[in-house]
Amino acid sequence: MSLTANSGPFGKKPAGQFNFEVETPTGAVLYWDPVPQRIRGTFAGQTVVDTMDARLLHESTLLPVYYFPERDVRMDLLARSETTSHCPHKGDAVYWSLEVGRRKAPDAAWAYPTPIEHAPFLGGHLAFYWSALDQWFAEDEPLYGHPRDPYVRIDVYRMSRRVRALLDGEVLADSVRVKALYETSLRTRYYFPPEDVRLDLLEPSTTVTRCAYKGTASHFHALGHEDIAWIYANPQHDGEPIRDYIAFYDERLEIETS
Repeated sequence: MSLTANSGPFGKKPAGQFNFEVETPTGAVLYWDPVPQRIRGTFAGQTVVDTMDARLLHESTLLPVYYFPERDVRMDLLARSETTSHCPHKGDAVYWSLEVGRRKAPDAAWAYPTPIEHAPFLGGHLAFYWSALDQWFAEDEPLYGHPRDPYVRIDVYRMSRRVRALLDGEVLADSVRVKALYETSLRTRYYFPPEDVRLDLLEPSTTVTRCAYKGTASHFHALGHEDIAWIYANPQHDGEPIRDYIAFYDERLEIETS
């Protein structure tokens, strides 16, 4: 998420600037990055891919994607489909469906057998749609949501400045004990201790989201507006400092800092 997405150096709206013009031969940045961890993916109880030679493809405006050498993929579980697609930055892609017993994931994997001139490294590698497989692992640790980007950093800082969250003129939270979470290439998020939040105005939502770094978040509605706040009650280690704190979408309400 940091190199090529959001406000990263090769994203749509870089936060910083280089001392040179960034020019790309295809109109997009592709960065082919070695992955030091063993990466595995499973489907219907079978290990579909298991490799020490995964690569992470960073591409302008997109989340990074794992690519795997064909030799480390269970090609016997894949059936070539009739689906094809064209990418101006990578070439023409072919697809495979994944079949194990009675379970099938259509067009679960793709590859560029003859990539364009500026992306020769793609040859001999396959990628999978993340949601097509049941589980992903880096070494023996489960992965969620998407590959973890080695260029993403999360920092949480305690604040003594006053921060308020307002919705339709109503104060939902008011605190001088907020924790500010800074995640590479993303906007700052302010997490409030629950004691400083109008919990009586929040209504639990059925929405659940998964962050590859922080874990699973539960959401809240308020004052007739859907999903305006969230909480990590059982975070992964990157989210531990904001455990049980509540954050608000400043895209959907007003955040005041002083």
